Amino acid sequence: MNTDSSRYLPQAYRELDSAFIPAHSWPKTLIDLALARGQQEHKLLRNTGIFYEDIARKNLQLSPQQIFRLLDNTIKQPHGQELAFLVGRELLTPYQVALSQANNIAELLDYLIAYSSTLSPLLSLHLHYENERLVIYWQDNFGADELMPFLLAMMTSSLRNFARWRSGSSPSWTFYFKHPQPEYIEQYQVHLGERLVFNAQAQAITIARDELHKAWSKTQSVTAIANSHTHLLTTNNPRGFLHEIYDYLHQNLHHQPNLEQCAQDFGMSSASLKRKLQKHRSSFQQQYDLVRKHMALHWLSETDITQEEVARQLHFYDAANLRRAFKRWTGQLPGKL
Repeated sequence: MNTDSSRYLPQAYRELDSAFIPAHSWPKTLIDLALARGQQEHKLLRNTGIFYEDIARKNLQLSPQQIFRLLDNTIKQPHGQELAFLVGRELLTPYQVALSQANNIAELLDYLIAYSSTLSPLLSLHLHYENERLVIYWQDNFGADELMPFLLAMMTSSLRNFARWRSGSSPSWTFYFKHPQPEYIEQYQVHLGERLVFNAQAQAITIARDELHKAWSKTQSVTAIANSHTHLLTTNNPRGFLHEIYDYLHQNLHHQPNLEQCAQDFGMSSASLKRKLQKHRSSFQQQYDLVRKHMALHWLSETDITQEEVARQLHFYDAANLRRAFKRWTGQLPGKL
């Protein structure tokens, strides 16, 4: 029997206005690429609080809020969305030597999760094994909303590019995006390949299990250099607020979490938690439904689990209520997965 002491309690987290992303890393790459393609500096940096002459400072850090404004300014310019793929190609370069310690895709994913606050501060990864494939879900950490296509293009291209570089081949990823197919589809095809699904039920990547542990070639010199550069990555950075909310709800799903208990565990009133979630362009119900949607997609993919059992695990009164919720979440009934 579960007791209150078995609940997962929140860890330290960062918020939308927490400054922690080094300006001289990929934000500088984005700005330089945008300027090189004719975007005007004053339009690009408008309302960001960023001044180009300060970017070279090694200690200048930006908040997700500033980054989102920069991305919003970028994509309003012609071909701005396409810059996501170009930035993605350079995203992991500062950590390339340390990440070279990964011997296969499975280990690379372990690194990306363990060091997500450094390597992927705006989006985090959640892994689910479904039959013969691994599903990698992307989690919005700070309320990116309409900027998600840009961030996803950046992160997926960085992952695919690094895996190709290390493996010397092209693993068979399939990329799922919730947004409609864009007009610049050729950019997706060039940087991600042909296995693309738009208007999907989740922001995700899938790959066959038998590709996860295929050994990558690794020279002795790369190993020696990599072992001397592990200090580039650290696991002790707080995660994003929405990531922590998601993990809290996921870990405590068996307790049937509610707003009041969540607020208490986060050390604030229900009203304060509502305001903080609204600040991050979300709500308690949205996050709770997201967790239950992901778990429903995972469980319903297993042929030996009934809809009645899934309904019970997700705290629905019966399977009919689960089916209605699933239709609301995904636009279709569970039987049509």
